[in-house]
Amino acid sequence: MSKSFAASPVIEPEHSRNLRNLETAPMLFEYHRQTIGNERQYFTYPRRDTTFRKNFFKTEGNALLYFDNVRGPGILGKGFGPSDTVNPRVAIAASIVGGIDYRGGESLGDTILSGQDYRMNRKSVGDTIWPGLDGGIYLRGFVDSVDFVLDARIYNEGHSARCLRNGKSISCPKSYDGEFLEVQREENNSGVEYTSYARYRTHFAFNYDWLRLDFGRDVMHWGPGYYNNLTLNQFALPYNMLSLDLMIGPLRVMSFYADLRIFNNSMSMSNKDNTRNLFGHRYELAVGNATFGISELQILYDNMKPWLFVPTAPLFMEKGNYSENSNNGSLSFDFNYRLFNTVRFYTEFFLDDMESPISLIRNDNIEAKWAWMAGIQAGHDFYYKGHKIETGTIFEYARVEPYVYSHFDRNTAQVAHLGYPLGNQGGPNSRTIDWNLFARLDGRIFASVRQTWFWKGTDYGSAVNDTTPGNHLKLPKKFLSGAKLQYMLTPAISYEGQRFSFMGELTLIDDKKAYIRAGFKW
Repeated sequence: MSKSFAASPVIEPEHSRNLRNLETAPMLFEYHRQTIGNERQYFTYPRRDTTFRKNFFKTEGNALLYFDNVRGPGILGKGFGPSDTVNPRVAIAASIVGGIDYRGGESLGDTILSGQDYRMNRKSVGDTIWPGLDGGIYLRGFVDSVDFVLDARIYNEGHSARCLRNGKSISCPKSYDGEFLEVQREENNSGVEYTSYARYRTHFAFNYDWLRLDFGRDVMHWGPGYYNNLTLNQFALPYNMLSLDLMIGPLRVMSFYADLRIFNNSMSMSNKDNTRNLFGHRYELAVGNATFGISELQILYDNMKPWLFVPTAPLFMEKGNYSENSNNGSLSFDFNYRLFNTVRFYTEFFLDDMESPISLIRNDNIEAKWAWMAGIQAGHDFYYKGHKIETGTIFEYARVEPYVYSHFDRNTAQVAHLGYPLGNQGGPNSRTIDWNLFARLDGRIFASVRQTWFWKGTDYGSAVNDTTPGNHLKLPKKFLSGAKLQYMLTPAISYEGQRFSFMGELTLIDDKKAYIRAGFKW
């Protein structure tokens, strides 16, 4: 694989909404590498990048500030002592990162918090962000058995969306990334209005042979799918978390805790008074070209139970030890098979709730809460006149039944964070088909064309905050009743350089959007 100019001790999920760095679609090409490679396949992310220390000076020696215990300090690649092939015990690099964005769309920042909101508030107001400025620090390094990375930035944006308050037109911006957006208004003085906020992701990990303990803020992505994983999905919003990653021969075990927020306004006092915690375990067995995976989650509402972090404690059994109203569990199974180092086939079945196995077969009432995803990825690398070309395609289908990710009472133990699902981003009562064709030249120039067919139901049970009636009410469910097809065509192109990058992405036909960015790392 062509190496990126960026370095991190973890292979991270895509930063599709904020904290864009130089590299484009790193997870896409991580999945591409697993499709055409020979090594065992594992699908638990973020996970340790074992090449991080070995290649650290090569990728980070030109950082704004650099130090290791072999070469000494350097500024912009200058000032090092004699080169040494011995890997350092201590190394750290710091860079200034940032960029300027243009973002616009018909439904920029729209959030589905309940089925009622979905039915009654679906008219898109739209917004345009220009200019969108961000800047901050990118810090990475290691000391003995500890490695770390931090990307922290301040954002300042101009928004076009306006609304009336007391007969006066004021700015009412939408959050592009779904997290809290603060508007500063100096109404008593100059009348200046501006939007600012801060975002960061980090990992601080201890490594010991077959064990890795990681403290971080990021997003978990579990399973062989790229767009439509059902249990934990990379396109969810980031959260604070703790994970324990164990490698025992061909078996990988991940135990995971996350501190979730219930209400979309993360500064709301309601988030202080109402706690939502997530525990999860994933077990992966990689044998030859096949990978078998089991993922289980347990969401606790105002009922913290640290014992659930123990990787040998079956969560689907522990669920029965606590009040039904204060916890919500799920179990999923996935399978991936690679053929001829060219193509892989995969599927995932997600079980949120059921009355009995027969209820899943009948699938006629809300007691059967399940989802299913299947996909295929193909790829091939070849060379033309000394240039490396990486090509591939992904096709995925996902079906999520009504009431999946929901719970008995609003704003309690839903499988969600800040109002968005932790799993498939289509949410309950949806169907998604994704097809992407992509290519990359010399690891620098990237192009893709993605097509998405999306159906979303409007009946009650179509959003994570729609309440599930008690077991005595076996109400019939309607999958995609009256749902209209939304078709999105999204071409994208980008360039990654050593210091600067550029990307452009358009969404055409339905839900029109545009995203153009120029970024730097110095």
